[in-house]
Amino acid sequence: MASDLIVLAACQNTKFALLGMLNQSERLRIRPISFTIIVHPEHDPGCVRTSAEVLRSQQRLYEKALVMCDYEGSGAREESAIDVEKRIEQRLSVSGWAGRSAAVVIDPELEAWVWSDSPHVEEVLGWRYRIPTLRAWLVDQGFLSTEYAKPAHPKEAVLAALKAANLRRSSAIYASLARSVSFERCSDRAFARLKDVLRNWFPQ
Repeated sequence: MASDLIVLAACQNTKFALLGMLNQSERLRIRPISFTIIVHPEHDPGCVRTSAEVLRSQQRLYEKALVMCDYEGSGAREESAIDVEKRIEQRLSVSGWAGRSAAVVIDPELEAWVWSDSPHVEEVLGWRYRIPTLRAWLVDQGFLSTEYAKPAHPKEAVLAALKAANLRRSSAIYASLARSVSFERCSDRAFARLKDVLRNWFPQ
């Protein structure tokens, strides 16, 4: 019997974030699923260019296929993130995944999902008891404008915050955030799309 889902992720951080999410089916509001996550050796550009080729051999082993990568670094600057998703999905469909595949392209990058308004973000990034607060520090350092909820360059902001807190960046941080931060408080388009795709494929 085929497993439910195979995910082609652009990097280990994306893989661990998805592990943190997919292992919480009740919070995600889907039924429990069997899944495998693999990382494309060519990362974001590879996901855009050769997802169909990488996943072709998996068609009989899995019911659904999902490709997930960052827009930043994908090499697809002449298209929008939504257009890149459509291009990946078209190639998957032609290769044999028609009607059972999807792509999620995060604009600009995975770290955009980190910056929700959840108090768990400060804790996971090592800022729980620090003064000033993480948000105030981001504003002071020029990573965040008071007019916006998220930094313009989310990955740079994550790396700087971890460095200031004397924490080393690791994929486990992304899994921890996925386990602790509410799935309903992130307003990112790609995050909402991921939830919609999974809930449509695997309803409770």
